[in-house]
Amino acid sequence: MSHLHQAAGVSGDQQSRQPGKWRTRLGRFEWKASPYIYVAPFFILFAIVGLFPLLYTMVVATRSWNTLTGNGGLAVCGATCGSTTPSWFGNFAWVLHQQAFYVALRNSVSIFLLSSVPQIMLALLLAWILDANLKAKTFWRMGVLLPYVVAPSAAGIIFSQIFSDKMGAINVLLQQIGLNPIMWHGSTIWSHIAIATIVNFRWTGYNTLILLAAMQAVPRDVVEAAVVDGAGKWRTFRSVTLPMLRPTLIFVIITSTIGGLQIFDEPQLFHNAASAGGGVNNQYLTVSLYLYKLGFVSVTPGQPNMGRAAAVAWLLFLIIVLIAVLNYLITQRLASGGQARRSKQTIHRMEERNEAERQRAIRSGYNARMAAAGTLSTATSDAAANAVAMRQEA
Repeated sequence: MSHLHQAAGVSGDQQSRQPGKWRTRLGRFEWKASPYIYVAPFFILFAIVGLFPLLYTMVVATRSWNTLTGNGGLAVCGATCGSTTPSWFGNFAWVLHQQAFYVALRNSVSIFLLSSVPQIMLALLLAWILDANLKAKTFWRMGVLLPYVVAPSAAGIIFSQIFSDKMGAINVLLQQIGLNPIMWHGSTIWSHIAIATIVNFRWTGYNTLILLAAMQAVPRDVVEAAVVDGAGKWRTFRSVTLPMLRPTLIFVIITSTIGGLQIFDEPQLFHNAASAGGGVNNQYLTVSLYLYKLGFVSVTPGQPNMGRAAAVAWLLFLIIVLIAVLNYLITQRLASGGQARRSKQTIHRMEERNEAERQRAIRSGYNARMAAAGTLSTATSDAAANAVAMRQEA
């Protein structure tokens, strides 16, 4: 009977231990998997609305795809390239042989430079002013952000009245002082300036608040130390605040680059017509507008426009990736203080040299201490000998 009770007790202990092990394993799994579960919704949503359209666009870019006739097989460049062989590169070859694509790329880069460079400089200045000890800080910060809240259509209506060729506010003012009016829609450079002005109006406040947040994160004791050392406001901003804004400035530059190359709303609103914009001679045709016209405006059963539009989208994507890589390299160079990044072998040699110098310094210090100790012992022995001699004489 005792053996039976012992066996029953052992089996009971095993049964009682099993739930404990299961709970331990479940707790470990929950501890390891919970971070991934928390971030999983973002990746699932990104895969549905971001990654899948990107990959599907790549498939469409290799096909003769028309919005009316659908998929027509692999793309054919045709008479433009002098080839009738279907290939996955057919749409890309056709786009690269179009002069309008290069004009649109030139216009996009021009508008980007005319908008992003003054925009970042102005945003930096406004952030510096708003970071000062002003009265009604919240009011001024909300006022700077107000243009960003304005709808693009409202901004288009406002600036269409300012940059109208006939009765625009600027042209009326120029005529009042005896100057000739400016053909905003007919000139390439003036249309770019007008569109860049719309972009600056909408996005300067947004970048200002980002830079303002970075400025407020700068340690105040560092700024106060510069002021105590005698640095003025401009010197403090240039030598203390601006270097600490480097990561935020890189972020603002990259986002402005991406947005500037993808610009669509402002040129379309500047066109002020129901049809796709770009101008009569493609004066302000951007890559995004060119993509839109290929895919949704110039739609005929004989032209695979959707596939060619997808090819333009992928070319624009590759251009943006290239510029992002260049920005990354510039960021790395700025992070290293304007010097090129050292190789691992160079760093290893520098560490070995520093260690050798440290050991040499230790040895030299040890030798100096031993020499000092030897000198002290010699002086002590001489003093003792002199004392013994003086006693003997006495």
